[in-house]
Amino acid sequence: MNESPDFPRLARIGLTPAVIQNLAALPPAVHALALMRVTEVQREGLTLHDGLQEHGARLLPALRARLALQADAVAVGDWVLAERNALAEWWVAERVPPLNQLARRLHDGRDKVERLVIVSNVDTALLVMGLDHDFNPRRLERYIALVAMAGIDAVVVLTKQDLCADTVGRLRQARAVLPAAVPALALNALGDEPRAALAPWLGEGRSLVLMGSSGAGKSTLTNALIGADVAVVGANRADDSRGRHTTTARSLHLTADGACIIDTPGLRTLRLDGEAGALDAVFADIGALALRCRFRDCRHEAEPGCAVREAVADERLRNYHKLQREALRDTQSALERKTQVAQWKVRTRSARERSDAKRGRGS
Repeated sequence: MNESPDFPRLARIGLTPAVIQNLAALPPAVHALALMRVTEVQREGLTLHDGLQEHGARLLPALRARLALQADAVAVGDWVLAERNALAEWWVAERVPPLNQLARRLHDGRDKVERLVIVSNVDTALLVMGLDHDFNPRRLERYIALVAMAGIDAVVVLTKQDLCADTVGRLRQARAVLPAAVPALALNALGDEPRAALAPWLGEGRSLVLMGSSGAGKSTLTNALIGADVAVVGANRADDSRGRHTTTARSLHLTADGACIIDTPGLRTLRLDGEAGALDAVFADIGALALRCRFRDCRHEAEPGCAVREAVADERLRNYHKLQREALRDTQSALERKTQVAQWKVRTRSARERSDAKRGRGS
């Protein structure tokens, strides 16, 4: 039988009282196993950290199958219970229920929706975006929505300040699409500047995940925060600032300040995982303006007296509608999706007919 967990030692890699509470709710039989944190997930195995060193391990097939039935999986940042067999091999027998998960969905364009877990048990998501050609407020809204749906705090980090002639202007653009509680800062990802600028979020035992597109500077920022070259850094293409996928797997590293940093590969697609109603926190301005619309059920599309369309930029409103449709579609059954599509077609046809009629009267 293994000894009880060394909680002070594990606290250095992110163990919190809330995780311990979830651990206590598991069956007593698994409490004798070794409590460790997942620092990397490979196709066939895992890397676990016990607070002192890392161990290679594999997932018991029964646990993998049980999680798969729930559209779930073990991810970097998870806490697990493992035991070593007679051959000195580590096997994960149980996963401590995570406090939160960042996940995205894949849709095949027909009826299948697959949920992919990115990371678990994080305190803060650092949303990294370059101040070069990578800068895109619409994509930033999508990242903010993903994080908000998971109930995770976000900090926007705009990198490559040395390549931007108007840092103040781009910071203003970024803040215009952010909820009031989400801070945004601009910096160079090299040297000591990142550790100083992000010090409020790098406390001992805190867990952070870096998210952003390829070439945004996530790996460079990871190395700066850790103070060592643990992540491979690649050059960007000169014409569009896009980078190669130098980070190919999610991995957890410890900083000198005691925080846990999870670096992630650049995401080519980012479909939201959650209910459409959760977008209200990201688009609070639209929610407030909607109270002034003429009709209580205004969709902010073609209805007269819409206060939202009068005040919100077209691009932001289009993105709001797109994210709403996406979140709704990925949680609907096949029949519900077909019904929704039919309703959209009717509304679109009616709007077109009204527009044609107006043009006919004016001619």
